[in-house]
Amino acid sequence: MLNGTELARYARQIVLPELGTSGQERLRAASVLVVGAGGLGSPAALYLAAAGVGTLGIVDDDIVEIGNLHRQILHGTQDVGRAKVASADARLRVLNPEVKVVAHRERLNAQNSAEILENYELVVDGSDNYSTRYAVNDGCAAAGIPWIYGSVERFSGQVSVFGAPDGPCYRCLFPEPPEPGTTASCEEIGVLGAVPGVVGALQAVEALKWLAGVGEPLVGRLFQLDLLNGESRTIQFDRRSDCPVCSKREENEDVELELDEPEDLVDVQPGELAERLADAADVGLLDVRDPWEWNVARLKDATLLPMNELPARIASLDRTKELIVYCHHGTRSSMAADWLRSRGFRARSLAGGIDRWSREIDPTVPRY
Repeated sequence: MLNGTELARYARQIVLPELGTSGQERLRAASVLVVGAGGLGSPAALYLAAAGVGTLGIVDDDIVEIGNLHRQILHGTQDVGRAKVASADARLRVLNPEVKVVAHRERLNAQNSAEILENYELVVDGSDNYSTRYAVNDGCAAAGIPWIYGSVERFSGQVSVFGAPDGPCYRCLFPEPPEPGTTASCEEIGVLGAVPGVVGALQAVEALKWLAGVGEPLVGRLFQLDLLNGESRTIQFDRRSDCPVCSKREENEDVELELDEPEDLVDVQPGELAERLADAADVGLLDVRDPWEWNVARLKDATLLPMNELPARIASLDRTKELIVYCHHGTRSSMAADWLRSRGFRARSLAGGIDRWSREIDPTVPRY
């Protein structure tokens, strides 16, 4: 039963006939995992905490940088250099002390998704890379947990709900990750700071609707926004009969796809790479950034092979070596490493990219 403080705090949404006190009590009993404390995760987490979701998990392995602050509103200037999950934890506790915040300072992937997801009933995905997004999809499918999808670029975004009991999953719409070089990251093409705010807030709305059991969630519908021109559209889609994830869900089988890789193929941490290079390990460093970035900063003995040239020049790579792929912050290199592994290479992405290497290992490497 709600106490007096809760009745006062949530009065404006309790008065909604669709919600009422019973709906608010469902929110208080709910547990939601937010993947990523960045542009999408920030507004989503803030609104979920403000709405009274009882347990809110935040999973992110990154630190706050000044270039995050125009869109990642969980964090302030004073948080630069701080772990994002620590900054998020502090901010959310100030916003609503009644909410239990659980910080997971790691990156969700195919290896740890089951352990992280087991204590949550719903996931809001604010990740910015395909590797994590497919891990979220497949992990949620295996656990029987629905998740709220969101993505942004420039002035546009989209939202949907995947993994509902009878609904399609992310692979029904996007069966496989795109090849390296065919899509650009937010880091490369930019985003207006308020755009992830809008999309993240929409993700929070979908999450609250699902938890409270009100309205019609965006199951089997992709809601797209063009905020530059003030336009929107909704695309209908169905569960694919040949979807490897959904077919296993129907048969109650474990979901095991190509992203479920051996433990030794997860991202390599900067400290681990430094030790291996010091021991003269037989690894190849592959830089998938653009030439102008290479001219600013690079790792010793690395080979430059920009993302958009990777498919055409794959024959030039040495299959006998383990490839450590890096970019600026780790997004492009994660996609490239996934793609290389699907083609038989032993490839890992440098977590946090050359920027994290500069911060933690070698400060003589210029940052940009």
